[in-house]
Amino acid sequence: MSSYNNSIKFSLDIEDSNIIFEDYFYRIEHGIKQKIYQAVLIPPAFPYCGSVSLVHNGRLKTEIRYLTANASRPVIIRLLKQRVLCRDCKKRSMAQSHLADKYCCISNASKLKVLSALTEDRSMTSIAREHNVSVNTVQRVLASCSHRFIDGYDYLPEHLAFDEFKGVDRKLHFICLDGEKHEVVQILRTRLKKHLLRYFGKFTPQARDNVKTVTMDLNFYYQDIVRACFPKAQIVIDRFHMVQMLTRSLNSFRVSTIKRFDKRSRQYQLLKSPWKLYLKNYKDLDKVHPHYNWHYKDYLTQEQIVAEGIECSERLKSSYNLMQDFFQALKNEDTDMLKRVIHSKAEVGPLMHKTLLTFKHNLRAVLNGATSSYSNGCLEGFNRKIKPIERTAFGYSNFTNLLTRIRLEENKIKQKEPNSLLTV
Repeated sequence: MSSYNNSIKFSLDIEDSNIIFEDYFYRIEHGIKQKIYQAVLIPPAFPYCGSVSLVHNGRLKTEIRYLTANASRPVIIRLLKQRVLCRDCKKRSMAQSHLADKYCCISNASKLKVLSALTEDRSMTSIAREHNVSVNTVQRVLASCSHRFIDGYDYLPEHLAFDEFKGVDRKLHFICLDGEKHEVVQILRTRLKKHLLRYFGKFTPQARDNVKTVTMDLNFYYQDIVRACFPKAQIVIDRFHMVQMLTRSLNSFRVSTIKRFDKRSRQYQLLKSPWKLYLKNYKDLDKVHPHYNWHYKDYLTQEQIVAEGIECSERLKSSYNLMQDFFQALKNEDTDMLKRVIHSKAEVGPLMHKTLLTFKHNLRAVLNGATSSYSNGCLEGFNRKIKPIERTAFGYSNFTNLLTRIRLEENKIKQKEPNSLLTV
């Protein structure tokens, strides 16, 4: 009997010495063939007083779902829990095991495997189907580890990155990342100014003084939050957002310029079809190999297309040259040239004029962005990882579930032991 019991325990990877397996068999329930292991759970001593003078008082039959390599054939452990009466303290108790929690019919090993699957980009329905549990069980496992991501208020990284992303009900949520380690500092339900001030106000003055730089886009009230909460931090405008604003303003003016020409004219075709060339860096344009284009019926290189296209309008030409100068200054980290471009008096498009005024208003932060090695690239990449999480689940209606799923899929969480997240 001992070798029979040990062989079953070895195959199921169960180490509890109080569980004794007696038999196994197959049964068919609801058209599904199940493998049943029958075992008895006997307590060695009374849990309250430690007495071994016990009177057996019946058994409670529980069926616990266990791990299986074949999802089409579930494994059930029919565990008979022994009721006992202590002769010394006259109290009653029932045998318990680490195989499953009290009043639960899902094994802890199955929960750990479900939690491991939650660290991957998969739907809860597919996880539940693979592990022979319900979707509600998967949701409970997800909720059981949500409290593990509550951070303290005595430390903040030296370099932070601020941004937002669309989440529950298509609302914008605030996200803050460590600019060096690229780890999540916090994700908040809302990005409203008063809520952010309240959250960062909870940190100790030493933690807030530790912050040296905060990287962000041109969101104006983020700068107010930095000035109020981080007095020693420098504001750094992300380079990507500066380039994006300039290219969008040039593209908008190019579209308005096109409308002045006839659709069959050469100028219209030069500005219409190769629009991406006007947004590229001039040094990246092909200046050697001409290609035939049926729109304007000519062999032209990329450089010739752009050069002839911007000649259609003096303001378009000035806007394009100013954008290229900005690209060059940003690449060379030339703050003097950047100042000259921002304070330029050249005739440009209306949207680009507003963009330059915005840069002028945030000049110190823009210059910091040109010279700093930190950017929001890590944060934009992390936001890109959040989109498949929401898409796989067809959206989330519960912010806590979304937040927990995001934190679980972080690399640092995957490296932790899953049982440390399930323990209370």
